[in-house]
Amino acid sequence: MINVKELAPNIIVEMRYATADNFTKAVLYDADVCLLNESAAKRLARVQLKLEKEGLGLKIWDCYRPLDVQQKLWDIVPDDRYVADPKKGSRHNRGASVDLTLVDKEGKELEMPTGFDDFSEKAHRNFWKLSNPAIRNRTKLERAMQSEGFIGLPTEWWHFDDPQWQSYALRNEPLSSPDLMVDKMTPTASFTLPEKSPQVIPCLNRTVGTPSPRENLIRF
Repeated sequence: MINVKELAPNIIVEMRYATADNFTKAVLYDADVCLLNESAAKRLARVQLKLEKEGLGLKIWDCYRPLDVQQKLWDIVPDDRYVADPKKGSRHNRGASVDLTLVDKEGKELEMPTGFDDFSEKAHRNFWKLSNPAIRNRTKLERAMQSEGFIGLPTEWWHFDDPQWQSYALRNEPLSSPDLMVDKMTPTASFTLPEKSPQVIPCLNRTVGTPSPRENLIRF
């Protein structure tokens, strides 16, 4: 995996699970570092560079997550509508998901529908009873991420998946482990890492009740 700060030094990294400032109220990570597989890291760096031209940037709250931590989250919230069952694994466990928000050129977070890890409908992408700035900023973030192929989770405005997540294996090394510096692929993985921006995958107009694959509804 790749430390995203090596590709985009201006990205702000505040890994919430490396502190007690998260819904578990416990420190779960041994390092405050955002690690992603090669595909996701390169896509994210390109998003950051585009936003910098507009006087904006990204603040990251979560990236790669060990399976052991996934189990701890499941022990607290054993509901696969909100937390992925560690027996199946989360895309975070593959280094293929990122949780993040927008910041201005001073690093101040822009107004969004909710804070991180909000379990209410307000965090859903199809929730519109919000202030105009919150809707505008949510849409801005979503379009910026989609421009590099990321797919947003319907129930979390801050969560985005690499479209090639299935190519990467589940991992359980701690964030400080040097073993993570090598991507581990699934046995059937076969793809070519894109060098240019892929086609945008729209999801802004998804409405309540629209069928989605079960795995896409898992918030963690």
